[in-house]
Amino acid sequence: MTDSVPPGGAVLDPDDLDARWAHAWRPEQVAERLAGVRAPWCVAAGWALDLFRGEQSRSHDDLEIAVPAADFTEIRDRFPTYVFDAVGSGRIWTGAGVEALAVTHQTWLRDPEDGRFLFDVFREPHEGRTWICRRDESLRLPYDTIIERTTDGIPYLAPELVLLFKAKAARPKDQADFHGVLPLLSRTRQNRLNTWLTRVHPGHAWLDELARR
Repeated sequence: MTDSVPPGGAVLDPDDLDARWAHAWRPEQVAERLAGVRAPWCVAAGWALDLFRGEQSRSHDDLEIAVPAADFTEIRDRFPTYVFDAVGSGRIWTGAGVEALAVTHQTWLRDPEDGRFLFDVFREPHEGRTWICRRDESLRLPYDTIIERTTDGIPYLAPELVLLFKAKAARPKDQADFHGVLPLLSRTRQNRLNTWLTRVHPGHAWLDELARR
C-alpha cells in the first residue's frame, strides 16, 4: 500500500455508515462461509478479543477479519453474489478495482441488493506465511503463531496483537477493551505486548499499566 490515492472514489458519509453497518455478520457467520479456505485468515479487532474471552463483552459496530494480501482472491471468491469495496483515506471505491486495492488496506463486503456492509477484510502485508506488521515492518511473525482458535474452531488474532493495533487511537472502546482483557492475559502475553508497544508506540500510557502488574 502506498500513500497515493487513485482517481475516483466517493467520500465516506459518517452519518450513513451506522445504518449500513447495522446488520454486520457475526464471527460464526463468516467462519461458516469460509470453511475449507486454505488462506490463514482470522477475526481481528474487538470481536477477536471477545472470542479470546469466550463471551461477547459489548456491542460491535462491525466485524473485521485479516488475511494475507495475496490470498484475498480466495476470500473474495467465496462471495460471488456480493461486492467488495476498497476503503481508505476517507473514501470508498465500489467494486475494489486493481488500482484501488493496490493503495488501500481495507475491503468492505457489501450486499448489492440493499447496500448493507457485512464485514471488513484487512489485506495484510506478508512474505509467504510470515505476517508483517503494517505499522512496523521489522515486526514479523509466522501466521501459525498469531492465529488462535475458539473451541468451535473460529480463528482469531492473538489478543496481544489486537491490543497493539488498538493502542494507536485508544478510543474509549479501545481503553475499555484493554482494561477488560489485560487481567486475562498470561505473563507471557503481557510481556509480548509490553515489548511490541515499546517498539511501535514508545511512551504509550498502557506501558505504565503493564509495568504495574
